[in-house]
Amino acid sequence: MKNATYILGIESSCDETAVAIVKDGKEIIANVVASQIESHKRFGGVVPEIASRHHVEQITIVLQEAMEQSGLTWDEIDAIAVTQGPGLVGALLIGVSAAKALAFAKHKPLVPVHHIAGHIYANRLLEELQFPLLALVVSGGHTELVLMKEHGQFELIGQTRDDAAGEAYDKVARMLDMPYPGGPQIDLLAAQGEENLTFPRAWLEQDSFDFSFSGLKSAVINTIHNAQQRGETLKKADIAASFQASVVEVLTEKTFNAAEKYQVKQVLIAGGVAANKGLRTSLENKFAGTGIPLLIPPIKFCTDNAAMIAAAGTIAYQQGRRAGLDLNANPSLPLQ
Repeated sequence: MKNATYILGIESSCDETAVAIVKDGKEIIANVVASQIESHKRFGGVVPEIASRHHVEQITIVLQEAMEQSGLTWDEIDAIAVTQGPGLVGALLIGVSAAKALAFAKHKPLVPVHHIAGHIYANRLLEELQFPLLALVVSGGHTELVLMKEHGQFELIGQTRDDAAGEAYDKVARMLDMPYPGGPQIDLLAAQGEENLTFPRAWLEQDSFDFSFSGLKSAVINTIHNAQQRGETLKKADIAASFQASVVEVLTEKTFNAAEKYQVKQVLIAGGVAANKGLRTSLENKFAGTGIPLLIPPIKFCTDNAAMIAAAGTIAYQQGRRAGLDLNANPSLPLQ
């Protein structure tokens, strides 16, 4: 009698082609990621057409490698989970098309997954989730605070009103002539600098858990331009340290205040910017001694991968969520 649940996950929302197989939503059996970073570096960011082309080239190779790595047969796979959105529409379509083809050919249920739900559930690969919990999601396209009262239920209590944190990092990195991706470069440089420049913190209205980083980004750019016009030279490390201090303080304080207000049993961070050492350290210090457990995934689970999609897909599958072969990619899919 088969007791375990094996979900095959497919992720192709941006510039990572990934396939993984996860057992019971928590144990990784196979996890393969083909990165495109080197292809996009020379353009200073992700080029959608190039990303789509790479996904087409890589998807079957990555799929085959994941199946071989797992040692499982197709009979043992319970369902195919795939990122439906949000993301780049062309990139998403490759993964969705591959998932539909597999579901049809192998007679497997098709389970659509929200990309952000995947990032949140990456934490379940490390430790069981405790509800209610609060998730801080920070990436190139998202900065959100999500309250979860049970599995598969997401309540957006805070979101960015303009630039996401990761987007601000990349734009400031470009101003400092740093290579793509800019976020990790800023993080490294910040550790070598001093917080001697005053940049704004956008707290917004009282009790608001929303974020805004557009003003901060503009302030950094104006500071650099003004210094150039005066013939002054600012240390890049000091700019990076001062910018990061502003971002991290707002993220940390709003997360802490939300955790207290909603009396959560667990706080977790998710998304590419969750790999930022400054943010990780700040959150660890803030929650130390509070009695609220803080989950921080390893860096390999912060960036896009398919294990997180399979983990989130396991819950969706167990809750009966299914899609037909008319499933389409949705680049603006809301988190529900």
